[in-house]
Amino acid sequence: MNVARAVGRALARLGPQTVFGVVGSGNSEVTNALVEGGVRFVAARHEGGAATMADAYARAGGGLGVLSVHQGPGLTNALTGIAEAAKSRTPLLVLTGEVAASAVRSNFRIDQGALARAVGAVPERIHSPETALSDLARACRTAVAARRTVVLGLPLDVQAAPYDGPDECVPQAPHATGTAWQPAVPPLAVPPPAALARLADALASAERPVFLAGRGARLSGAGVPLRTLAGRCGALLATSAVARGLFRGDAFDLDVSGGFATPVAAELIRRADLLVGWGCALNDWTLRHGDLVGEGARLVQVDVEAEALGAHRPVDLSLIGDAAETALAADAELARRGHRIRGYRTRAVAGRVAAEGRWRDLPFKDRSDGVRIDPRTLSVALDDLLPAERTVAVDSGNFMGYPTMYLDVPDVDGLVFTQGFQAIGLGLATAVGAALARPDRLTVAALGDGGAMMSAVELDTAARLGLGLLVVVYDDEAYGAEVHHFGPHGHPLDTVTFPPADLAGVARAYGCEALAVRRVEDLEPVRDWLSGPRDRPMVVQAKVTSDHPSWWLAEAFRPR
Repeated sequence: MNVARAVGRALARLGPQTVFGVVGSGNSEVTNALVEGGVRFVAARHEGGAATMADAYARAGGGLGVLSVHQGPGLTNALTGIAEAAKSRTPLLVLTGEVAASAVRSNFRIDQGALARAVGAVPERIHSPETALSDLARACRTAVAARRTVVLGLPLDVQAAPYDGPDECVPQAPHATGTAWQPAVPPLAVPPPAALARLADALASAERPVFLAGRGARLSGAGVPLRTLAGRCGALLATSAVARGLFRGDAFDLDVSGGFATPVAAELIRRADLLVGWGCALNDWTLRHGDLVGEGARLVQVDVEAEALGAHRPVDLSLIGDAAETALAADAELARRGHRIRGYRTRAVAGRVAAEGRWRDLPFKDRSDGVRIDPRTLSVALDDLLPAERTVAVDSGNFMGYPTMYLDVPDVDGLVFTQGFQAIGLGLATAVGAALARPDRLTVAALGDGGAMMSAVELDTAARLGLGLLVVVYDDEAYGAEVHHFGPHGHPLDTVTFPPADLAGVARAYGCEALAVRRVEDLEPVRDWLSGPRDRPMVVQAKVTSDHPSWWLAEAFRPR
């Protein structure tokens, strides 16, 4: 047995259920060994798609994401997906071939470690036959325990070397739960008593507190502790986009803060006298470039990572701590003090949230004209049509706010939001990975036509796997964000607008069901598809109106 087979067999025993990738000569043996060990291999059509599938699979609850690619161009093809995963702190292990140290003239020679570092991933390497399984265990431990994306290089000469060592990754291998690794929360941390007392003081004195929960709160499972604490101190609840659904069902859930916020949510957040970010970056997206911070409002930030505190704007109080554990400790401190007030939680506020808290419930002028459908009208119709148990995967672009906010999600796992790198073209692969992680739910991919064109090849992957994906393309025949950003300033738009394309026809060629939609009535075939057997994707090419920017884009581009 050689090192490549030993590494693949050892990784298979450690428990990941699925690996994504594109096989070349540099990663074929390790991939085959994984498959022989019982791991499912999903062959994507492009390494970039494979990387995003593995990222989304991990985010949607599938455990450790694993990607396998060829050295050199296999890795560079995957780099955008790896950058997205790294920026989003996805536990992802990238297995990549690597040129032997002696092959100084190889066409495939690049500095793969430097590439990994450049996009925020952690470079690791299988150094020798003697250290191979220890190197693998270290890479896996970093990916799972530290929630990092790790690029593990497998030099070709080391892969081919004989291996006669132990079969098990003994040195501190991450624990397995069942048959799939579950991403580990960073070591639980509670701020020291003095800092916790200052947080309790701030909560006790606030008249209009608002909690903003982000990715860190989602990862730590802080939904219930934050609800309890908010109830004790009278705080309203909101999330960043990536944590949408964390407080689903709470009468004081304002949904998403920032550019996606409803008018009532923006108003209530702006009126807060205390904003507490729980595992939330408090960046320009979440706070609308600071416009949601009212005059005189105090900012508090809780995060497990010290470098995150105050990174985007000054805060009045920063605490290093796990969101869930800190919320529990703060609630206990307030209970010890006998503190319980209504704060911001009045009957009037609850009534406004119930009446105005969802975008789809707000009146709007329908711009549909029979030739093109208003994206709001389309999204509301889809929300009514689709089952409640769903996963929504959203690509980037002018359209993205409509599916993100008009399509409801059942819980915090219902939205897979690969926007850490803001790359167009990741949405379809995101949906494939999420669908494989959560086959119990309908997965909806929401794409713009630009992203659909970039990633259409992965329709073959979805059709080949028999995935019952609903793929909705918001087609404005342009890169809409650029049109609405540059157009008002007199820039020529011929570089970002395109002639009509038969995306539905392309989808059929890949083996999908497909239809074009210009009116709500055109969605009726989707109802038939939903009734089963849903053994192939359904692609909806919706010709959407494009005369106005989306509300969130107008807000983002508003002069300040």
